[in-house]
Amino acid sequence: MVKERINSILDRALKKNRTLAKIIRKKKVRKLAIIAIMMLPQPLRKMLFSGRERYCPLCQNELRIFFSFGLVPRPNAWCPVCSSLERHRLAWITLQQKTNLFGSSPKSLLHIGPERVIEDKLKKLGHINYLSADLYEPRAMVKMDITSIQYPDNTFDMIWCSHVLEHIPGDRRAMRELHRVLKPEGFAMLMVPITVEKTFEDPSVTSPAERERLFGQNDHVRRYGPDFKDRLEESGFNVRVFTAAEVVDENNIIRLGVQNKHVAVYICNKSKG
Repeated sequence: MVKERINSILDRALKKNRTLAKIIRKKKVRKLAIIAIMMLPQPLRKMLFSGRERYCPLCQNELRIFFSFGLVPRPNAWCPVCSSLERHRLAWITLQQKTNLFGSSPKSLLHIGPERVIEDKLKKLGHINYLSADLYEPRAMVKMDITSIQYPDNTFDMIWCSHVLEHIPGDRRAMRELHRVLKPEGFAMLMVPITVEKTFEDPSVTSPAERERLFGQNDHVRRYGPDFKDRLEESGFNVRVFTAAEVVDENNIIRLGVQNKHVAVYICNKSKG
């Protein structure tokens, strides 16, 4: 009854204020709206956006909407309850279907560049010995330069590294380091934005404005193409690539909010022999 009253109030407010309904679609106001939603208690967010049209596999809520999100707004992207994005949801589904992460045997896990929505989920897995790492994020448990990882060979059963390598000038060195610290029977889950046909980089580009123009973001140092897989294999990995079409039924791609064609999950194992 409370949910119905709140929804009714919101619907009436938007119908009466057409100007408000229009401006919340604009980029700047959309960002403010998302910030405002994030400040609400999670139970209230669940109540406000409850529905049947969408389902988030991370917070396990049925919702009526995923919001647009991004510098260039992507529709159906942001979960208003847990703040997951397309890549988080696709990675979680892929790990459930294609790996042994959720088996009961103890595992050591290195989470590089920890996203809070993923961090919270992984920490709740009782069989996981969780370690987060970042060069700049103070919330991370250890400070780490992934081009020179301070742990011995064959340390971790799993490595999670999503949307980090596009920020790293020496990405090949970082890949070799990830390969080195991964256990022989372990796996790494790696993701980067795939936005061009062939990887493009130019080390001479250092200004934030030019990086944003060329690479899409002022702290990116390259654009990756599908040949990202080749770089991983050259670093010693066996690589399996999963897109939404390979792990989600076609009828559920929109409902799960994993329709972004620039997102793929790279599951990497150490080569044998």
